[in-house]
Amino acid sequence: MFSTTLIDNFLNDDWVKNLYKKVTATPAINVIETDSEYDMEMAVPGLTKEDLNVQVDENCLNISMEKKTETEHKNEKKNYLRREFSTQQFFRSFELPENVEKEKITAKVENGVLKIALPKVVHVEKKPQPKEIAIG
Repeated sequence: MFSTTLIDNFLNDDWVKNLYKKVTATPAINVIETDSEYDMEMAVPGLTKEDLNVQVDENCLNISMEKKTETEHKNEKKNYLRREFSTQQFFRSFELPENVEKEKITAKVENGVLKIALPKVVHVEKKPQPKEIAIG
């Protein structure tokens, strides 16, 4: 038999206090500007493309992540009083510059880094064509 003190100590342990705690971390982001596009890089180690969501909503780029981890300790011979799970999530929103071609934005996860390419609108300068003026 277990003493009441032992069970109380077990249930008041830090892992129990944090059992329902939501873990939130917002990764830093790098933005690089070139002549043709803006490149964004975000460190997302251990995440896959299924964990991430990138979307354009009007003039905002929204990046979000939610990953749920659940570990259950079972043993048919013993009755464990422990089941651990955690949720990690973040949300970042960025206002897009006017010169971004929203329809051509691409994203990929490569070696633990989320890379987003935001191409700039290409302005083709038209040379003024000579215009003949009729003499009246």
